[in-house]
Amino acid sequence: MNSTIRIQADDFDLAAEYELLRQLDSAVGAVVTFTGLVRDLEKNASINSLTLQHYPSMTESLLQEIVDQAQQLWHLIGVTVIHRVGELLPSDQIVFVGVASQHRADAFEAAQFVMDYLKTKATFWKKVDQNGEQHWVESKDSDQTAKERWHKDD
Repeated sequence: MNSTIRIQADDFDLAAEYELLRQLDSAVGAVVTFTGLVRDLEKNASINSLTLQHYPSMTESLLQEIVDQAQQLWHLIGVTVIHRVGELLPSDQIVFVGVASQHRADAFEAAQFVMDYLKTKATFWKKVDQNGEQHWVESKDSDQTAKERWHKDD
């Protein structure tokens, strides 16, 4: 399986990332992609920006573990995970998860698994600027609930 993990400040090209997954192998029959965007609301109030920080070597390692787990559970040809860091504005692309496989069920489930685990296991810290005041974003119970549906022991 081919896997690509990138943490970067620069934006990514959704069409180019899709095409790279599509062209991995002639056996690719499905490519599922997810692109997360910076929401303009936090706690029902507009935000000015979202700043993401991470611990470089730890974050890449944890993302690779998530991708490896997905490979063990589904028949995958390729997985790409891109997560942006630094200051982002509302509507900016923040995360890309792309999965290529022979069959759609594997691609859909693996993409959702990767995203659910990324939200709870990857070491990213988010700080929101709202009207000149900054605060750290707490993890959401809904993210943990989404991860738990995969019945994994962590």
